[in-house]
Amino acid sequence: MPRDGESVCCSPRLLPGLALVAGLATVATLIGRIAPAIGAPVVALGAGALVGLARRRSVDEGGVFGPGLALTRQHVLGFAIVLLGLGLPFGAVLSVGRQTAVVLVGTVVAAAVAAVVVGRLLALDRESATLVAVGTTICGASAIAAATAVIKPDRERVAYALGTIFVFNVLAVLIFPPLGRMLGMSEEAFGLWAGTAINDTSSVLAAGAIFGPAAAQFAVIVKLVRSLLIVPMCVGLHLGQRGRAGQSGAESNGNHAAWRVIPLFVVLFVAASVIAGFGLVPESWSGPLGKVSAWLIAAVLAAIGTSLSWQRVRSAGLRPLVFGGALGLVLAVTCLGLQQLTGWL
Repeated sequence: MPRDGESVCCSPRLLPGLALVAGLATVATLIGRIAPAIGAPVVALGAGALVGLARRRSVDEGGVFGPGLALTRQHVLGFAIVLLGLGLPFGAVLSVGRQTAVVLVGTVVAAAVAAVVVGRLLALDRESATLVAVGTTICGASAIAAATAVIKPDRERVAYALGTIFVFNVLAVLIFPPLGRMLGMSEEAFGLWAGTAINDTSSVLAAGAIFGPAAAQFAVIVKLVRSLLIVPMCVGLHLGQRGRAGQSGAESNGNHAAWRVIPLFVVLFVAASVIAGFGLVPESWSGPLGKVSAWLIAAVLAAIGTSLSWQRVRSAGLRPLVFGGALGLVLAVTCLGLQQLTGWL
């Protein structure tokens, strides 16, 4: 920790850790562009884990990299999520949202119900079930990152959830395009399926590009609409945390203003999206802001990776992987069924 009177942001002790995660995030981003089916988040997590295994003492709290890594894990996520909002203007996505609302909302609701049922059947711990569920049903690594900022889960569970998402991202990129052709899908219909049922944006884009350029474009727009569900997700998780704290005997302050219930980064995320919707963010900034947000998320995941204990990850067993597979199947099948019912197929 910085000494008395020493600015947190300017402490020299932070610099080695910040430089480490910056380097890992940059390398992961470059690799993610070359291999979009894998994506920068998983590469960053894996790279951080390798550094942690090789330099365990250096990345611990008392090590040379520890202060900067801790700062990244605790404070960078919210900023990345706010920047994500600047790339999600309400005006640009509402028209697509209206066209796809029945399919998108119906699919997410079905997956949420399945998450509760399957999670109980597998006796999965609450944190793992929550992380895998939000990553699968909403928007992959970004949703896991947002949930992590709210519920503060064990880092090993974050890593396992991201690993689970990665496995099914790769499978989706390989399986969805040939299945879409077998089903005789149009490019827009495939874009809706991919944008609704595949987790991370990089994998959505990869699957869409394999199917066709129009499919890729529409899939990404659908995925952006789906990403807006981060807002109600975070509010729900926060309310759930408060409710469990009350049940466990924790005192709650009834004088808190209603807005205090909502995490600050969620409020700022919505404000950023509204600002973008009013056209106050130049269109030329959208791409760079999205890249910065993705880079910051990669930096956080690299920092999380350095602290992993592989023994604890292995102890989680196969249940989170089975859980993620079941939810992914529910998403894919439910989306196809709703597309058939609503005339998209």
